[in-house]
Amino acid sequence: MIISHRHRFIFIKTRKTAGTSIEAYLSRFCGGEDVVTPLNPPVEGHEPRNHLGLFNPLPELKFMLKYHDDRARPVSLHDISERLITRNRFYGHIPAVIAKSRIPRETWDGYYKFCVERNPWDKTISHYFWVKRRKGEDYDFHRYMSEGKLPLNYPIYTDYEGRTLADFVARYENLSSDLGQVFDRLGVPSEGFLSVREKASQRQDRRHYSEFFSGEHRRYVDVIADAFETEIQMHGYSYEDRA
Repeated sequence: MIISHRHRFIFIKTRKTAGTSIEAYLSRFCGGEDVVTPLNPPVEGHEPRNHLGLFNPLPELKFMLKYHDDRARPVSLHDISERLITRNRFYGHIPAVIAKSRIPRETWDGYYKFCVERNPWDKTISHYFWVKRRKGEDYDFHRYMSEGKLPLNYPIYTDYEGRTLADFVARYENLSSDLGQVFDRLGVPSEGFLSVREKASQRQDRRHYSEFFSGEHRRYVDVIADAFETEIQMHGYSYEDRA
Protein backbone atom coordinates (compact mmCIF):
# COMPACT_ATOMS: atom_id res chain seq x y z
CA MET A 1 0.00 0.00 0.00
CA ILE A 2 1.07 3.56 -0.68
CA ILE A 3 -0.40 6.81 0.60
CA SER A 4 1.19 9.69 -1.28
CA HIS A 5 0.63 13.13 0.18
CA ARG A 6 2.90 14.55 -2.51
CA HIS A 7 0.69 13.29 -5.37
CA ARG A 8 -2.54 12.88 -3.35
CA PHE A 9 -3.28 9.23 -4.08
CA ILE A 10 -3.83 5.95 -2.24
CA PHE A 11 -2.76 2.74 -3.95
CA ILE A 12 -4.73 -0.27 -2.66
CA LYS A 13 -2.67 -3.38 -3.29
CA THR A 14 -4.59 -6.47 -4.41
CA ARG A 15 -3.33 -10.04 -4.90
CA LYS A 16 -1.64 -11.31 -8.08
CA THR A 17 -2.23 -8.09 -10.02
CA ALA A 18 1.34 -6.75 -10.42
CA GLY A 19 0.92 -4.98 -7.07
CA THR A 20 4.56 -5.39 -6.09
CA SER A 21 5.73 -3.91 -9.40
CA ILE A 22 3.34 -0.98 -9.07
CA GLU A 23 4.33 -0.33 -5.47
CA ALA A 24 8.05 -0.53 -6.24
CA TYR A 25 7.63 1.87 -9.15
CA LEU A 26 5.43 4.41 -7.36
CA SER A 27 7.68 4.45 -4.29
CA ARG A 28 10.31 6.24 -6.43
CA PHE A 29 8.07 9.30 -6.53
CA CYS A 30 7.07 9.34 -2.87
CA GLY A 31 8.19 11.98 -0.42
CA GLY A 32 9.51 11.61 3.10
CA GLU A 33 6.06 12.01 4.64
CA ASP A 34 4.36 9.42 2.43
CA VAL A 35 3.36 5.94 3.60
CA VAL A 36 5.18 3.11 1.81
CA THR A 37 4.68 -0.42 3.14
CA PRO A 38 7.40 -3.13 3.04
CA LEU A 39 7.71 -5.66 0.22
CA ASN A 40 8.49 -9.31 0.85
CA PRO A 41 10.98 -10.14 -0.51
CA PRO A 42 12.46 -6.63 -0.55
CA VAL A 43 12.95 -4.87 -3.90
CA GLU A 44 16.05 -2.83 -4.58
CA GLY A 45 15.37 0.90 -4.38
CA HIS A 46 12.09 0.43 -2.50
CA GLU A 47 12.33 2.03 0.93
CA PRO A 48 9.43 1.45 3.36
CA ARG A 49 8.49 4.38 5.55
CA ASN A 50 5.81 5.71 7.88
CA HIS A 51 3.91 2.40 8.01
CA LEU A 52 4.48 1.76 11.70
CA GLY A 53 2.46 3.13 14.60
CA LEU A 54 -0.19 2.36 17.19
CA PHE A 55 -3.61 1.41 15.85
CA ASN A 56 -7.05 0.27 16.91
CA PRO A 57 -7.37 -3.46 16.07
CA LEU A 58 -11.19 -3.47 16.15
CA PRO A 59 -11.61 -2.77 12.39
CA GLU A 60 -9.43 -5.80 11.61
CA LEU A 61 -11.39 -7.97 14.03
CA LYS A 62 -14.62 -6.86 12.36
CA PHE A 63 -13.12 -7.65 8.96
CA MET A 64 -11.98 -11.09 10.13
CA LEU A 65 -15.46 -11.92 11.46
CA LYS A 66 -17.10 -10.69 8.26
CA TYR A 67 -14.93 -12.84 5.99
CA HIS A 68 -14.03 -15.77 8.25
CA ASP A 69 -15.79 -18.18 5.87
CA ASP A 70 -14.23 -16.57 2.83
CA ARG A 71 -12.12 -19.00 0.79
CA ALA A 72 -9.26 -16.51 0.82
CA ARG A 73 -9.25 -16.19 4.64
CA PRO A 74 -7.49 -12.80 4.28
CA VAL A 75 -7.09 -11.97 8.00
CA SER A 76 -6.57 -14.15 11.06
CA LEU A 77 -6.09 -13.57 14.78
CA HIS A 78 -2.43 -14.48 14.26
CA ASP A 79 -2.13 -11.72 11.65
CA ILE A 80 -3.71 -9.15 13.94
CA SER A 81 -1.57 -10.18 16.93
CA GLU A 82 1.59 -9.99 14.83
CA ARG A 83 0.72 -6.51 13.60
CA LEU A 84 -0.01 -5.33 17.13
CA ILE A 85 3.38 -6.57 18.29
CA THR A 86 5.27 -5.05 15.36
CA ARG A 87 3.00 -1.97 15.24
CA ASN A 88 2.32 -2.40 11.52
CA ARG A 89 -0.40 0.21 11.18
CA PHE A 90 -0.31 -0.18 7.38
CA TYR A 91 0.76 -3.25 5.38
CA GLY A 92 0.82 -4.56 1.85
CA HIS A 93 -2.65 -6.00 1.32
CA ILE A 94 -4.46 -3.97 3.94
CA PRO A 95 -8.19 -3.85 3.11
CA ALA A 96 -9.50 -0.42 2.20
CA VAL A 97 -12.10 -0.46 4.99
CA ILE A 98 -9.31 -0.90 7.53
CA ALA A 99 -6.98 1.65 5.96
CA LYS A 100 -9.85 4.14 5.88
CA SER A 101 -10.20 3.85 9.67
CA ARG A 102 -6.50 4.69 10.20
CA ILE A 103 -6.13 7.88 8.22
CA PRO A 104 -7.83 11.29 8.50
CA ARG A 105 -11.20 11.48 6.78
CA GLU A 106 -10.12 14.45 4.67
CA THR A 107 -7.19 12.41 3.36
CA TRP A 108 -9.37 9.47 2.43
CA ASP A 109 -12.05 11.63 0.83
CA GLY A 110 -9.66 13.96 -0.94
CA TYR A 111 -7.10 11.52 -2.40
CA TYR A 112 -7.48 9.48 -5.58
CA LYS A 113 -7.79 5.79 -4.71
CA PHE A 114 -7.04 3.02 -7.18
CA CYS A 115 -6.30 -0.69 -7.39
CA VAL A 116 -6.06 -3.47 -9.99
CA GLU A 117 -8.25 -6.52 -10.65
CA ARG A 118 -7.64 -9.57 -12.81
CA ASN A 119 -9.51 -12.36 -14.58
CA PRO A 120 -10.23 -14.96 -11.84
CA TRP A 121 -9.02 -18.00 -13.79
CA ASP A 122 -5.77 -16.33 -14.80
CA LYS A 123 -5.32 -14.93 -11.30
CA THR A 124 -5.84 -18.35 -9.72
CA ILE A 125 -3.13 -19.93 -11.88
CA SER A 126 -0.71 -17.12 -11.03
CA HIS A 127 -1.43 -17.57 -7.32
CA TYR A 128 -0.99 -21.33 -7.59
CA PHE A 129 2.51 -21.00 -9.06
CA TRP A 130 3.37 -18.40 -6.42
CA VAL A 131 2.34 -20.85 -3.67
CA LYS A 132 4.06 -23.75 -5.44
CA ARG A 133 7.43 -21.95 -5.30
CA ARG A 134 7.13 -21.99 -1.52
CA LYS A 135 5.62 -25.45 -1.13
CA GLY A 136 7.89 -27.32 -3.53
CA GLU A 137 7.66 -29.11 -6.85
CA ASP A 138 5.42 -31.87 -5.44
CA TYR A 139 2.68 -29.34 -4.71
CA ASP A 140 0.10 -29.88 -7.45
CA PHE A 141 -2.97 -27.93 -8.49
CA HIS A 142 -5.38 -30.47 -7.02
CA ARG A 143 -3.91 -29.95 -3.57
CA TYR A 144 -3.94 -26.19 -4.07
CA MET A 145 -7.65 -26.22 -4.89
CA SER A 146 -8.45 -28.52 -1.99
CA GLU A 147 -6.91 -26.03 0.45
CA GLY A 148 -9.30 -23.37 -0.82
CA LYS A 149 -7.11 -20.31 -0.21
CA LEU A 150 -7.94 -18.49 -3.41
CA PRO A 151 -6.83 -14.94 -4.25
CA LEU A 152 -10.15 -13.18 -3.80
CA ASN A 153 -9.63 -9.45 -4.02
CA TYR A 154 -13.04 -7.86 -3.65
CA PRO A 155 -12.84 -7.76 0.19
CA ILE A 156 -9.72 -5.60 -0.22
CA TYR A 157 -11.35 -2.82 -2.23
CA THR A 158 -15.04 -2.89 -1.20
CA ASP A 159 -16.94 -1.94 1.95
CA TYR A 160 -19.12 -4.32 3.94
CA GLU A 161 -22.08 -3.60 1.67
CA GLY A 162 -20.07 -4.57 -1.40
CA ARG A 163 -19.55 -1.03 -2.69
CA THR A 164 -16.22 -0.26 -4.34
CA LEU A 165 -14.09 2.08 -2.23
CA ALA A 166 -11.60 2.73 -5.03
CA ASP A 167 -12.16 5.59 -7.44
CA PHE A 168 -10.77 3.43 -10.23
CA VAL A 169 -10.22 -0.32 -10.63
CA ALA A 170 -7.68 -0.91 -13.39
CA ARG A 171 -7.74 -4.14 -15.37
CA TYR A 172 -4.66 -6.30 -15.26
CA GLU A 173 -5.40 -7.24 -18.85
CA ASN A 174 -5.13 -3.56 -19.86
CA LEU A 175 -2.55 -2.64 -17.25
CA SER A 176 -0.27 -0.41 -19.29
CA SER A 177 -3.06 1.72 -20.75
CA ASP A 178 -5.14 1.86 -17.55
CA LEU A 179 -2.20 2.78 -15.35
CA GLY A 180 -1.01 5.23 -17.98
CA GLN A 181 -4.27 7.12 -17.47
CA VAL A 182 -3.87 6.96 -13.70
CA PHE A 183 -0.27 8.15 -13.77
CA ASP A 184 -1.18 11.03 -16.09
CA ARG A 185 -3.93 12.09 -13.70
CA LEU A 186 -1.53 11.97 -10.73
CA GLY A 187 1.36 13.68 -12.49
CA VAL A 188 3.54 10.58 -12.17
CA PRO A 189 5.80 9.63 -15.13
CA SER A 190 4.77 6.36 -16.74
CA GLU A 191 8.01 5.72 -18.62
CA GLY A 192 9.94 2.85 -17.10
CA PHE A 193 7.04 1.03 -15.46
CA LEU A 194 7.10 -1.89 -17.91
CA SER A 195 10.76 -2.65 -17.15
CA VAL A 196 10.01 -2.75 -13.42
CA ARG A 197 7.08 -5.09 -14.04
CA GLU A 198 9.17 -7.44 -16.16
CA LYS A 199 11.86 -7.68 -13.49
CA ALA A 200 9.32 -8.54 -10.81
CA SER A 201 7.56 -11.21 -12.87
CA GLN A 202 8.29 -14.75 -11.66
CA ARG A 203 5.60 -16.86 -13.32
CA GLN A 204 7.10 -19.48 -15.62
CA ASP A 205 3.97 -20.88 -17.27
CA ARG A 206 2.77 -18.25 -19.77
CA ARG A 207 0.04 -20.24 -21.46
CA HIS A 208 -3.46 -18.82 -21.71
CA TYR A 209 -5.45 -20.11 -18.75
CA SER A 210 -7.81 -22.07 -21.03
CA GLU A 211 -4.89 -24.33 -21.94
CA PHE A 212 -4.09 -24.92 -18.27
CA PHE A 213 -7.71 -25.79 -17.54
CA SER A 214 -7.95 -28.37 -20.30
CA GLY A 215 -7.72 -32.05 -19.42
CA GLU A 216 -7.51 -32.96 -15.74
CA HIS A 217 -7.95 -29.37 -14.53
CA ARG A 218 -11.15 -28.76 -16.46
CA ARG A 219 -13.31 -29.67 -13.46
CA TYR A 220 -12.12 -26.58 -11.59
CA VAL A 221 -13.46 -24.06 -14.11
CA ASP A 222 -16.90 -23.95 -12.48
CA VAL A 223 -15.44 -24.15 -8.97
CA ILE A 224 -13.49 -20.96 -9.65
CA ALA A 225 -16.54 -19.34 -11.24
CA ASP A 226 -18.53 -19.98 -8.06
CA ALA A 227 -15.75 -18.81 -5.74
CA PHE A 228 -15.20 -15.56 -7.66
CA GLU A 229 -18.86 -14.90 -8.42
CA THR A 230 -18.78 -11.45 -6.82
CA GLU A 231 -15.74 -10.29 -8.81
CA ILE A 232 -17.12 -11.76 -12.03
CA GLN A 233 -20.38 -9.87 -11.60
CA MET A 234 -18.63 -6.64 -10.62
CA HIS A 235 -16.24 -6.56 -13.56
CA GLY A 236 -17.91 -8.67 -16.23
CA TYR A 237 -15.20 -11.31 -16.42
CA SER A 238 -15.83 -14.51 -18.34
CA TYR A 239 -13.99 -17.76 -18.86
CA GLU A 240 -14.18 -17.01 -22.57
CA ASP A 241 -12.04 -13.86 -22.27
CA ARG A 242 -9.02 -14.07 -24.56
CA ALA A 243 -6.95 -11.10 -23.33
